[in-house]
Amino acid sequence: MEYKVRPMQIEDIENILEIEKVSYPTPWSAYAFRCEIFDNDFARYFVIEGEEDTAKIIGYGGMWIIVDEAHITNITVAPEHRGKKIGEIIIGQLVMYAKSKGVLRMTLEVRVSNESAQRLYGKMGFVYAGIRPGYYVDNNEDAIIMWKEIY
Repeated sequence: MEYKVRPMQIEDIENILEIEKVSYPTPWSAYAFRCEIFDNDFARYFVIEGEEDTAKIIGYGGMWIIVDEAHITNITVAPEHRGKKIGEIIIGQLVMYAKSKGVLRMTLEVRVSNESAQRLYGKMGFVYAGIRPGYYVDNNEDAIIMWKEIY
């Protein structure tokens, strides 16, 4: 299968919000994505388009790069495209871009209840590093902190 991964653009936000709304109890707003694209010099976001409809975004991911570390802020795949290795492609793009900018380590948080994401991150080389109690404001759920060395 062929997918196109490219930097996120302002025109992508409408499609991204559709995925956000069906994926999260407290989805990001259009304003939040606009701020990440235009106002956050540390942020880098990518989208992935499906092979059958290259105008339709089926997933996206982003990170902040600060000196030699990257913090993945989100990775989301449209529900109908989950289980097709789209998440792996997005993480691969983030890692490749981070390496090109001299990043040595990457981190992320994941809900303790999101076992499928934990398995994906583990498969991609992220390892458990601790817990952030009450990290998620929607339900006060804890987050698992994971790290990956990418040198």
